[in-house]
Amino acid sequence: MKIFFYDLETTGTLFWKHGIHQISGAIVIDGEVKERFDLRVAPNPKAIVEDAALQVAGVTCEQIMAYPPMGDVYNKVVEMLGKYVDKYDRTDKFFLCGYNNASFDDNFFRAWFRQNGDEYFGSWFWGNSLDVMVLASQYFAEERHTMKDFKLSTVARQCGIEVCEESLHDALYDIRLTMEVYKKVVSR
Repeated sequence: MKIFFYDLETTGTLFWKHGIHQISGAIVIDGEVKERFDLRVAPNPKAIVEDAALQVAGVTCEQIMAYPPMGDVYNKVVEMLGKYVDKYDRTDKFFLCGYNNASFDDNFFRAWFRQNGDEYFGSWFWGNSLDVMVLASQYFAEERHTMKDFKLSTVARQCGIEVCEESLHDALYDIRLTMEVYKKVVSR
């Protein structure tokens, strides 16, 4: 099984209005990490940048605008994907996997491909994602009522994983936590 674990940091919460400024994750094939990545990217020039979103991620507008251009980073991502998937083989694709990715990150990522002139997102990824938040919902169904919320940090702690508050909302740190939670909730 090919899994593209990933997390995005964005300039807001609306995929049709805001942009991506960080893409981090790991390519895992049959349980083995093949490659890790942490890419900073200047958001789409048409994207609206919300100061509140940047504050959550601990970055400034000046910082993200100095990141490599969207097209350059897109080319790196596609080159990386092409090492592990034959986009012309309909049976060879990645499962997207993240925390709350099905309702958030997947939409941004698909839109980002379109913004780069690529309408073939589905050549790389299955249409159905593995969402660790959904998997954790089943895992913690009996004790969910005792948890203050269902944020990644709360779920990680509930799994017995140490969380560094200062590192949260950095895509690279968040995907590491997500991968640890994934291992825990699918091991039962």
